[in-house]
Amino acid sequence: MGSKCWLASVEKTADLTRGGNPVCPSCLSIMAQVEDKWPENITGRFFVDEQCIDCDLCRELAPDFFRRNDEQGYSYVYNQPESPEDIGDCQEALESCPVEAIGDLKEE
Repeated sequence: MGSKCWLASVEKTADLTRGGNPVCPSCLSIMAQVEDKWPENITGRFFVDEQCIDCDLCRELAPDFFRRNDEQGYSYVYNQPESPEDIGDCQEALESCPVEAIGDLKEE
């Protein structure tokens, strides 16, 4: 039983994995995993998981929603978007993340 890939809206299956993480068959990249999200993430639609490499891109694209953990060097969601424009900013950050560390629970 597969679940819908929220990045490509295609079916993912158990044999499409990399290191045990689901992989999008369209882009062959590892997707953010809710069970691996950082504890600082505020409850809601968007989250950042442990794949984050602290590149700063999400914080540049959506600074009102992503913040840096300075001690350990990673980003997390500290504020959830509400308006369509703000959701668009977070979606842009998700789509731009070089390691697919940002997840969107709305699409699960």
